[in-house]
Amino acid sequence: MTAATEQPTTGANGAGGQSLATGSVGPALLAIEQALTSTGDWTAARHLVAQATGGPVDAGRHAGLYYGAPAVLFMLNAATADGNDRYVAARQHLTSHVRRLVRDRLTDADDRLRHGQPATFAEHDLFYGLTGFGALLLQILPDSDELGDLLTYVAQLTEPRMYGGQLLPGWWVDHDPDPTLPTPGGHANLGMAHGAAGLLALLALATRNGRQVDGQTEAIERLCAWFDQWRQDTAQGPWWPQWLTRDELRTGRSKQEVPGRPSWCYGAPGIARALQLAAIATNQPARQTAAETALTASMTGPQLDRLTEPGICHGLAGLHATAHRAAQDARTADIAAQLPALAARLTQRSPRPDHAGFLTGHSGWSLALETARTSTPPRTRWDTCLLIA
Repeated sequence: MTAATEQPTTGANGAGGQSLATGSVGPALLAIEQALTSTGDWTAARHLVAQATGGPVDAGRHAGLYYGAPAVLFMLNAATADGNDRYVAARQHLTSHVRRLVRDRLTDADDRLRHGQPATFAEHDLFYGLTGFGALLLQILPDSDELGDLLTYVAQLTEPRMYGGQLLPGWWVDHDPDPTLPTPGGHANLGMAHGAAGLLALLALATRNGRQVDGQTEAIERLCAWFDQWRQDTAQGPWWPQWLTRDELRTGRSKQEVPGRPSWCYGAPGIARALQLAAIATNQPARQTAAETALTASMTGPQLDRLTEPGICHGLAGLHATAHRAAQDARTADIAAQLPALAARLTQRSPRPDHAGFLTGHSGWSLALETARTSTPPRTRWDTCLLIA
């Protein structure tokens, strides 16, 4: 691997090679998992790692857990899961860049807050923002000052703020969730990938792992109350809106009339796992049971039929990975009882052969299949990049 650079890279091994979402990092992560479980070998794994790191690693300010230096470090760290200290020099070098990136990002966020401007996904989400950095730091630097400062930032982000004359959630963004889905004036996102569920899961996982900062417990309670407020109860089970606009917050009513697909990224499974983790972290059995009931409902009947894609982000692989981790923590066997049927569906629907990426392609789907096959947690703990573990 050549040196990390603070400037964006281009060329054959630029954005694609260093992308966990769509590029070579996902297949390398899969090969490492297979080497550790003896369904593959280290020769193949080393080849794919070299392929993913064949050029300068991008450590520019736009890098995040799913792209550039943090993504490559996440992958290389996975290779140490068996206790062998592989890629030592590369990991140390990339860790220094990740620490710098976190400090730079926190400075940018502080400047934004001082100027009274709303956030963006790029500032705080899981894929490219500080929530993703938090997931990585929990693995590699759990006692670091950078993680402490990041958790303080996330706790403060849960506090309501005035934007445009209206009191809005602190993680409010003034852009659309997707170019094809306009939300004039911005929106408050509830999902795991870009919104409140990701914030909650990070705070809960940190608490569960013994890392606590001032305001962390209060922030968890604030987010749980938010999800309680916007929970929609139906005969098919509870669900939550994907996002909320200014008008919906003003009226207290969501215009989303039916549940979305039960996906990890935006749907009830990701939100329910975040709420389950929060309940465990704060010792609230009733809340934990409610979260597990919501997740179980999303795995059966009409809700599950909405899930037609195979991948991690908004498909069967992501639901299985989420449910598998939730089942290990659950108070009853209800979630675990649904896993065999879900695994069978997962096996029957594979991504396009030409799509090797992690989020919607073959490598993520195959990693979920490995978990289904062994019925044990991933050796590499690859699913920590989804904030479900």
